[in-house]
Amino acid sequence: MGPNDMLQNAARLQTPLLWGQASCDSLMGRYLPEELPPAGKWHYHQGIFLYSMLKVWEQTGDDAYLQYPKRYVDGLVDAYGNFLFARDELDAVMPGLLLFTLDERFGEPRYRAAADKLRQLFRTLNKTSEGAFWHKDKYPYQMWLDGLYMGGVFALQYADRYGDGELVPMVADWERLMRKHMYDETTGLLFHAWDESREFPWANPATGCSPELWGRSLGWYGMALADFLDILPSGHPAAEEWKGVLGRFVQGLIRFQDPSSGLWYQVVDKGELPDNWLETSCSSLFVYAISKAVKHGCIGKEHLEAARKGYEGLIARVRFDERGLIVPDICIGTSAGDYQNYVTRPVSENDLHGAGAFILACAEMEQWHHEQL
Repeated sequence: MGPNDMLQNAARLQTPLLWGQASCDSLMGRYLPEELPPAGKWHYHQGIFLYSMLKVWEQTGDDAYLQYPKRYVDGLVDAYGNFLFARDELDAVMPGLLLFTLDERFGEPRYRAAADKLRQLFRTLNKTSEGAFWHKDKYPYQMWLDGLYMGGVFALQYADRYGDGELVPMVADWERLMRKHMYDETTGLLFHAWDESREFPWANPATGCSPELWGRSLGWYGMALADFLDILPSGHPAAEEWKGVLGRFVQGLIRFQDPSSGLWYQVVDKGELPDNWLETSCSSLFVYAISKAVKHGCIGKEHLEAARKGYEGLIARVRFDERGLIVPDICIGTSAGDYQNYVTRPVSENDLHGAGAFILACAEMEQWHHEQL
């Protein structure tokens, strides 16, 4: 595809939703649902991309964006709701967000049965002494910011749809423990991970925290808070608490937005270091969280300018090849670690969790497209 073709593609994408659709279409053209990497697995990479696609479906009504996620789920979940998934990690819960829409739309018993299995994980996953979930069994006694999105949003959606009274207080307590142990007073943000045992190499011997503020983990945390406010009714005690938490959190994020590009750095608070780099998946998630914070009244509408600037920075970064849109500059999946761990991680393009984050940001920013500040 030549420069003129790319310019023509960009010129016809005049709204955020159209950019999100272009990203969906690009990946749908590259992979059948069962081929999405890692192929044939119930995994959060597919989960976040396909969940973002359902948000496009909700706004467009185009059935292609519903049938594609359905084919992925139906290829893994049998008619009785049986499927293979990791039973020792929060990441396995996240694709369960697809099940709620499919259950509501199609009513096949498999979807509720599968959701019930994922709900039961909260009864069996290992926990810290205070009741926070280990992120994975292979990381014992560790709480990660990522987990609040991977498990918490599913838990609240399950509670909302199926009336499980245990789940909202469970998630509220879990989030408070994150702030108790992982909050950084200097920036108003949170460290990526916390090790209760203090045994992992990155763990601060005094606090147990990992040493850095990693972009995508902060993005998962902020998006979780934003989605919690979508689910809980206004006036709910937990919702009122989270409104304040999200407002303060996004104000902390805005402080570190790169003024030139509108994006955020891989290690959020160290943009001045020459080996740090601007990362698109965290930037997408921050755009989403800031927009939601404005919508829920957590911060003033003047802060929407940061979301718009971030969105414009993302659009300036994406490009096209002969098969469609490419989202570049995505950090691959990453565990907690030190500064060198983050800045030396491989960079990918159209990685599913980066593309999914971009599509979610586009779908969220669509509401502001015709509104003037």
